[in-house]
Amino acid sequence: MTVTIVGSQLGDEGKGGIVDVYGDAADVVVRYQGGDNAGHTVVYEGEEYKLSLVPSGAVRGKVGVLGNGCVVNPSTLFEEIDTLEERGLSPDVRVAERAHAILPYHRVLDGLEEDVKSDDDLAAGTTGRGIGPTYEDKAGRRGIRIGDLLDPDTLRERLEYVVPQKRALVEEVYDLSIGEDVDRAAFDTETLFETYRAFGERLEREGMAINCGAFLDRRLETGDEIMFEGAQGTSIDIDHGIYPYVTSSNPTAGGAAVGTGLGPTVVGSGEVIGIVKAYLSRVGTGPLPTELGSVDGQTPAEGGRPSAADLATYIRDEGGEYGTVTGRPRRVGWLDMPMLRHAARVNGFTGLAVNHLDVLAGLEEVEVGHAYTLAGEELLTMPPTTEQWGDCEAQFRTFEGWPDVEWDAVARSGYDALPENARTYLEYIAEELDTPIYAVGVGPGREETIVVESPY
Repeated sequence: MTVTIVGSQLGDEGKGGIVDVYGDAADVVVRYQGGDNAGHTVVYEGEEYKLSLVPSGAVRGKVGVLGNGCVVNPSTLFEEIDTLEERGLSPDVRVAERAHAILPYHRVLDGLEEDVKSDDDLAAGTTGRGIGPTYEDKAGRRGIRIGDLLDPDTLRERLEYVVPQKRALVEEVYDLSIGEDVDRAAFDTETLFETYRAFGERLEREGMAINCGAFLDRRLETGDEIMFEGAQGTSIDIDHGIYPYVTSSNPTAGGAAVGTGLGPTVVGSGEVIGIVKAYLSRVGTGPLPTELGSVDGQTPAEGGRPSAADLATYIRDEGGEYGTVTGRPRRVGWLDMPMLRHAARVNGFTGLAVNHLDVLAGLEEVEVGHAYTLAGEELLTMPPTTEQWGDCEAQFRTFEGWPDVEWDAVARSGYDALPENARTYLEYIAEELDTPIYAVGVGPGREETIVVESPY
């Protein structure tokens, strides 16, 4: 069977930890979209592992697959694999030949485009890792795929076609000089060929490149359990998110089929677990109706709640709300229930995992954005445009807070050991989304997650 792990908010929900918790029963863990802009942190036996590309299941020794829906920076991939090996792990990672490769010019262009967009307040808050430009080349049929790195003639042909276009873009559109304003090597065909051909040789040598759909189908036929690991979150899905403040792929459950080569009936016949942070956080610009305080350069001029700055700082510090990849402070806010209802519909959740419940401990009251008001009308789910979302006013419900307790002891004892008010909060979420709670995270470690129900 399959289990799909999906972020239900704006990313940073703790998906990697849940993949790690449930990963023991999985044989294969598959990333189906995104690239090394996805920061996943896994804590195991007191050791913290920060992963941006290698599937989180690698910490448990599972086969990790980067599907065709991913964009792969080979340099990042091999750096992470080598680092894990230095720490005593033996990651078994496979890469779809249909996945697209991120090249140095993608990273350069990503930064240039964000600089231009920031002048018009349209910056998406990208990590600058070249994700968007790589997906643009994929859609424009000028991308270079992992399979191309295995064939020197094809690789050279692709580079000779695309590199002159990238040079012209830098020189004629951005009016910059290659070699003075931007790195010459990132736009040199021969340098790129030698570097990426070497990556291809390592992929071949280590047997990493695969036909993803066929590989996964064979594993299912032999009875293996497969876990699909989404990156980012539903509300920054390029089709279903707060466009244009979105990622360049589909983190939603439907992306698991498109991004792996297995059919939607395969994904749909398994479990789809929505990962929920007990409050809300995000990195980047755009509206955030339940935001507390503000973050310079990210919160819109009329957004946030300056009067709640101290509360925002408390939650940010208690929850470690700083980007895993970028280190940037995340914007924080109360839980946004219309956002979660939208996610439940888009993904078809069969279970929920609620993380960071402990972060809110000790507060006298905890609020939830239960609904929105837009032009005098109550909305229970997100409107279709970001502009409308920005005009929404959150309508809050207040819950009594719960005490800060010995969370590791609670985790060992199980769900019933949670403070009563915390259980009331969780039951509200489950009832509103008509989806049962499968797990509750009360700390960063694997042993600090209460497993209510296994998806297997």
